[in-house]
Amino acid sequence: RNEMSNYPSIFQPRSIGGLTLKNGIVFAPTTMGLPKPEHAEKLRRIAASGVALLVLGDISIEPTFHETGFHLHTPEGCEETANLVELLHSEGAKVSAQLFGGDYDVREVMTRLKSGKFSPDEVREYMNEAVVGYVTDMPEERIEQLLERYAAVARAACEAGFDMMQIHGDRLNGSFSSGVFNHREDRWGGSVQGRAQFACAVVQAVRQAVGAGVPIEYKLAVRQAEPKYGNAGVLLEELPVFVPLLEKNGVDSFHVSLANHSALMDTIPVRQHPYFKEEGCFLPYADAVRALTRLPVCGVGKLHTPAFIEQALASGRIQFAAMSRQLNADDQWLEKVAGGRESEIRTCVYCNRKCAGALQRHEPFGCVLS
Repeated sequence: RNEMSNYPSIFQPRSIGGLTLKNGIVFAPTTMGLPKPEHAEKLRRIAASGVALLVLGDISIEPTFHETGFHLHTPEGCEETANLVELLHSEGAKVSAQLFGGDYDVREVMTRLKSGKFSPDEVREYMNEAVVGYVTDMPEERIEQLLERYAAVARAACEAGFDMMQIHGDRLNGSFSSGVFNHREDRWGGSVQGRAQFACAVVQAVRQAVGAGVPIEYKLAVRQAEPKYGNAGVLLEELPVFVPLLEKNGVDSFHVSLANHSALMDTIPVRQHPYFKEEGCFLPYADAVRALTRLPVCGVGKLHTPAFIEQALASGRIQFAAMSRQLNADDQWLEKVAGGRESEIRTCVYCNRKCAGALQRHEPFGCVLS
C-alpha cells in the first residue's frame, strides 16, 4: 500500500535556486562526533530512505575546528568528504555543505575540555563570555581573512561535489549580527544595518566563489526578547532589515531556527520544555521570515508527525521541513510514511539523552530508541 497520495505535499518535488529536490524533507545539520565510517553509514541510511536533501553540518572554514570530522582542509579530508557526497548521491539524495565559522578561540576551548578541570557547562559559559571580545575587537585584517576562508571552503565544497551551500548564520555570523555580542562602532557594527554587514559579506564571498549555479541557503538564527531566548542571531523585530539584505546579496533560501548561545535545552528543546513544547516549536520564527520574502523557507523544531508536516507544507507556511532528532531516532521515517507504515515509526521522545546530551558528556552519539 502506497501512502504517498495521502501526503502529496511531502512528496512533491520542489526547488531551491534552480536545484530540484525530489520532496520536501531535509536532514538538518547535526553534530555527531562519530568516527567517519559510522557517520557516513548513518547518513547513507537516511539518504536511502528517500530524504531529498542532507545538510552536512560543521564544514569549518578554520582548519583548527573539528579536525577529526569531515573537512576540506587537506587532500585526504577533501577526498573523504567527496566520497561521502558521492555515497549520498548514489542513494538519490542531494547534499548541502554547512559552512561554519566559530566565534571563539577554538584551541582554548579544546584545551579546557581536554584538561578535565572544567565541566561541559563551564566550558560553554566560557565560550559565551568570550564572544563579545572576540567579535568586537576583531581586526579588519582578520575579518578579511575569514571572508577569504569562507570563499576557499565554498570552492572546495563545489569541487567535492556538494549541490548546495548552507551558510551557518549562528555562531560567527550570528554573533556579528547580535547587539548582545557585537559592540563595534565601525562599518561592521553600530546600527542594525551595520551588524548585518558581516553576514552579507560572507554571502557575497560565497556567491563569488561558487558562481550563479549553486544555491546558497542561509541558516537564519532568530532570537527573541520576551521571553528571552538566544543571545546570538537576529531579533524578531530586526528581521525586516536582515532578510531583504541577505536576499539582495545572493541568498536563495532560508533555514530558520532559534539562535544559539543559550541553554542547549532551548536550541534543542526537550519534551517538557517550558516554552518550546509543541511540534513545530520554531515555526513562528519561520512565519516571521516568510512574511518578508518569496524565497523558500525551511522550518525546523520537533517536526515528526506526517500529518502536521503535510499541513505546514501544503499551506505554504514552509517550503521544506527539516528534521534531525526524528531521523536519528528512525532513519526509515520517510520510507515508512511512503509505504503506509506509520504505526512502525519510532517517534523521537525528545529526551536528548544519547544525542545532544551524549555529545555534551563526550559519550557515543546515538538514540535511546535504537
